[in-house]
Amino acid sequence: MNILIVGSGGREHAFAWKLKQSDKCGDLYVAPGNAGTDQIATNVSIGVNDFEKLGDFVSKKNISMLVVGPEDPLVNGIRDYFESKEAFQNLIIIGPGKAGAALEGSKDYSKAFMVKNNIPAGASKTFTAATIDESLAYISKQSAPIVLKADGLAAGKGVIIAQSIEEAQASIKSMLLDKQFGEASTKVLVEEYLDGIELSVFVLTDGLNYKILPEAKDYKRIGDGDTGPNTGGMGAISPVPFATKEFLDKVEERVVKPTLSGLQKENINYAGFIFIGLMNVKGDPYVIEYNVRMGDPETQVVLPRIKSDLLEVFKATGSKTLDKIDFELDHQYASTVVMVSGGYPGSYPKGDVISGINTVDTATVFHAGTISANNNITTNGGRVLAITGKDKSLEKAIENSYTGVEKITWKGVKFRKDIGQDILALLS
Repeated sequence: MNILIVGSGGREHAFAWKLKQSDKCGDLYVAPGNAGTDQIATNVSIGVNDFEKLGDFVSKKNISMLVVGPEDPLVNGIRDYFESKEAFQNLIIIGPGKAGAALEGSKDYSKAFMVKNNIPAGASKTFTAATIDESLAYISKQSAPIVLKADGLAAGKGVIIAQSIEEAQASIKSMLLDKQFGEASTKVLVEEYLDGIELSVFVLTDGLNYKILPEAKDYKRIGDGDTGPNTGGMGAISPVPFATKEFLDKVEERVVKPTLSGLQKENINYAGFIFIGLMNVKGDPYVIEYNVRMGDPETQVVLPRIKSDLLEVFKATGSKTLDKIDFELDHQYASTVVMVSGGYPGSYPKGDVISGINTVDTATVFHAGTISANNNITTNGGRVLAITGKDKSLEKAIENSYTGVEKITWKGVKFRKDIGQDILALLS
C-alpha cells in the first residue's frame, strides 16, 4: 500500500517511522517532510495546503492512504477536496473534514459544542473588537488568573494565562485591537481558569467506533519550572501516573462518548484523531480544548507505545471497522525532550549545522525543523528535534532521552532540563 503523509514536523516523522514498520507499507512519501523523513521515506516538495498538487501526486503515485498531520490543511478542507473528486473515492484519509475540523479551527465553536453536549469545561464568554468595552467590564468581575484564547489557529501559541485583572485587560486589547495573533484573534474567549493537572487524551475514531490511545502530558512553557512564554511543546511523558483507570473511565464516559455522539448528531462524518486537552480537577476531567490531529511532541511518546500495526489500524479506520481490530499497547514509559533553536519561541536563526545525531543509541531521534543541505543536517525551524527514550521505569526513560540530548549539538541549541521531574516527584 502506497502512503502519503502530509506535514513536516516531528509528528509526521513519528508517523512515517511507525508506518514504515508495517510489512504492508509500500512506497512511503511525506509532503514536504524534513531531514528525518528523508531517511526513511521520499520527501515531496508540495505544501500542505496545495490540495491540487497533492491530488495530482496521489493519482500519479497510486496512493491508497493519505495521513494528514497538521491542523491547517484539515481546517482548510483537505478531506473535502479529495472527497469531492470521483478519482479519490477509494482513498483512505486519516483526518476529519472541514466541519469536524472546526472543533480546533474555532475555539468559539468548540466551546458551544461542549455546552450543547454537556461536556465538562470552564465557563467562558467570547468577545470581538466591537465589544471591547464589554470585555473589559466582564474581565473586571472575574477572579485571576484569567485565561484568554484566540478563536482561530495560532500554532499553539494563542493562549494567555493572565495573572491579574490588569494583565488580562491589557492582553485582550492587544489581541483584539492590535491583532496580536493576526486573524486568529478576531474573536477572543475569556475563560475560567481551571486549577488542576493538565494532560492529553487521544482518540482515533472511524465515525462510529473508537480506540483510546495512550495518554500523555506535555510541557508547553519554554523554561524550566514551567516559566516563560508558551511554545508548541518542549517535551512529553506517557503514560501519566495521575491518570488512573478511574479517572480515564470518567474521561471516556463524560467526554469521549458525548463528543462522538455530538458529532454524529450533527451528521459530521469524522474519521481521524481527536486530541482532547484536559485538566484533572480534584479527580474530575474538564476539557480545555479540542484538537483534530495528533499533538507534537505528544505523538513522539504515544506512537512508540502502540504495539499494533498502525497501518492496519488506519485501514480499519477507513473501512469503519475499528471495533474489529486488536489494539495492543506497550506498558513501558516513553519520554521525549524537544531541542529548539536559540530565540524560540521568538525569532530564531536557521541553517545551523547539527552534529551528533547518528551517535545517539539510547533513544529515537525524531526530526521536526530540519533540512538536508550540503551533506549536512541543519536547523530549519524553532523546534528542531525530539529525543524519545523508553524504559519500564520512568526515571530510566527520561535518562535515556537526556543521554541522547547530550550527544547532539548545534550553535545556540536550547532544551528544558526538567521534563518529567514533576511526575517523578508524584511517584516518589
